[in-house]
Amino acid sequence: MAEQEGAARDGSLAFTAEGFLCHPELRNVLQASARDLMAAYDMFPRIARLVASHQKWTLSQAVYALHLEREPGNPETGVTTARLLKFIHETGGASRNTAAAFIAELLTYKLLRDAEGGRGRKKIRPLEPTEISEGAMLRWFMSQMGTLDRFDGQGRVARVEADRTVFERAQPIAARLLLSDRRWTQPPEGVAAFVWTECGGLLLDDLMARPKSLEPVNGKVWLEANLSDLATHCMISNTHIRRIFTRAQDLGLLGRADEGQRGLFWLSERLIEEYCQWQAVKLAGLANGFEQAERQAANPPA
Repeated sequence: MAEQEGAARDGSLAFTAEGFLCHPELRNVLQASARDLMAAYDMFPRIARLVASHQKWTLSQAVYALHLEREPGNPETGVTTARLLKFIHETGGASRNTAAAFIAELLTYKLLRDAEGGRGRKKIRPLEPTEISEGAMLRWFMSQMGTLDRFDGQGRVARVEADRTVFERAQPIAARLLLSDRRWTQPPEGVAAFVWTECGGLLLDDLMARPKSLEPVNGKVWLEANLSDLATHCMISNTHIRRIFTRAQDLGLLGRADEGQRGLFWLSERLIEEYCQWQAVKLAGLANGFEQAERQAANPPA
């Protein structure tokens, strides 16, 4: 196509959220992306469950960015608790206690391990993702590249498949772009009602994947869901999922059909719009990360 969808015109960054929001197929593509993410969850449920809130998603992206930025043989680089705390402090993504607890959780579930090469100093403990963590992050990244390809046909998935170093360069750039963007780190109120809760991000993607279309009719998008089944699938309690739904219902973000139509819910046009606005920020960050990584590869420093 003559011009990449979502591309900026001011020369600052190659892609903008506003550009994606103007795309006529945005909602269809985002729904396909939500379905891809649910498929990825079914492949890696334990890992996805650990990063299914926005805060833990933020931490996981920071951890992996630090890992990919590691310089072999230099224990001052890569993943350490101290470096993650510094990263998170700079972006405001989580408290020190939350970040430290997240590292401990990843170690407990064997999603992080001591890095090869040992400690450079006694107080430094370099860490690295295990193979299952690497596979899950790559699967997530590829699904997002597939989403971008649906917009502009630029063949990002094929390029990563041909050269994995594209992913290794792009993920840290995209992570830093997103974690420094308050539009992403501070979601709109309707989105925040889900994603700041345990497994709420996963639940929101699930709800977006279910309808036949994300185009509202009379201000509502209808879907079928069973809360007990949703709780089981997300590995959370019935009490927790009902608490999330009650909060969303109080905000007018979703509701139930009339009595006699069990399992039928509606999502508000406001929630759909906020989800699209928020996801457009993510798409721009990922597209810019990929574009900058390829530009760096084509023009390496002397």
